[in-house]
Amino acid sequence: MALSRFASSHFGSNFLKPASLLLSSQRHRSFSSSNETLTIETSIPFTSHNCEAPSRSVETSASELMSFFNDMVLMRRMEIAADSLYKAKLIRGFCHLYDGQEAVAVGMEAAINSKDCVITAYRDHCTFLSRGGTLFEIFSELMGRSGGCSKGKGGSMHFYRKVGGFYGGHGIVGAQVPLGVGLAFGQKYCKDPNVTFSLYGDGAANQGQLFEALNIAALWDLPAILVCENNHYGMGTAEWRSAKSPAYYKRGDYAPGLKVDGMDVLAVKQACKFAKEHALKSGPIILEMDTYRYHGHSMSDPGSTYRTRDEISGVRQERDPIERVRKLVLAHDISTEKELKDIEKEARKQVDEAITKAKESDMPDPSDLFTNVYVKGLGVEAYGADRKELKATLP
Repeated sequence: MALSRFASSHFGSNFLKPASLLLSSQRHRSFSSSNETLTIETSIPFTSHNCEAPSRSVETSASELMSFFNDMVLMRRMEIAADSLYKAKLIRGFCHLYDGQEAVAVGMEAAINSKDCVITAYRDHCTFLSRGGTLFEIFSELMGRSGGCSKGKGGSMHFYRKVGGFYGGHGIVGAQVPLGVGLAFGQKYCKDPNVTFSLYGDGAANQGQLFEALNIAALWDLPAILVCENNHYGMGTAEWRSAKSPAYYKRGDYAPGLKVDGMDVLAVKQACKFAKEHALKSGPIILEMDTYRYHGHSMSDPGSTYRTRDEISGVRQERDPIERVRKLVLAHDISTEKELKDIEKEARKQVDEAITKAKESDMPDPSDLFTNVYVKGLGVEAYGADRKELKATLP
């Protein structure tokens, strides 16, 4: 897990360090078999297209299950806090939350390494965290502060962490998929033994650029994995109203596909491991993650006009990814209810401390508006509309 692998160097403050590293030292319970292999069956079978489905039996361990719980709890708390900050007008612009879909980010990270690339759309906070980002960078960016991962200039939709193989955070629907295939082309060209995961929603699944990118990926056998995070609503439009064929894992026709329970972190891990092995050997594959978002499309969408509250609460009760792991941990006597509650309290504390520190981060200097726009040395002079008066000289 990236949250477990990467430690922050910022200030040495606890809330800037990955959650699993902090919590592991605070657990009072000792597990002599924490690294022993546990074999757990996925909640439902995989459904495949033009390929053999992977086994439902997933190997894991007590320590991994605890890291899953830690990381998803932290993500959930982070997104709930972002909701409050937006309503308090400390976050401006757009904000798309990921609560409910945490198993996709966490399970995917469990199957790959930091040299594999990930690129996604604008629902990107948790993916950034899973790739090794910190809470401080996240909340600073959300509030437009210079300590943010994009120096406060990108906001919610434009997170980025090249050192962790995370290439955004993209606001144009579906536009990240061709970029992801380009990353996969670079990996093959340089003979890197790595893959690129390009994540998009069911709303973007109808975009023409997605099919164009898949076509070239298949022609050139690129190590590209297209991941449709199907949360069943493209903005406020149900999938059955926008897609003649909502079996997104079959959309590639000539490319193999796999439908996965995206609320089951172990199923996501198994599917991503399978997809990586396939992509390195045989080229592109499509994964459809059957998941669900608890918030609306964005903070401007209450999410209750096109679906019922009973539908949302039903998913929470029956399929919630955190509660599934909680039940596994308790069933295998890995932890106790009290210890899991303590982890949730610690997550809340870490998030609160990160927000406090992020609020102290400076706003970007106005001159920063002119940086990262042109290649250095090109377009350094800015003129008015009449092209006569020199308005500014860019740094």
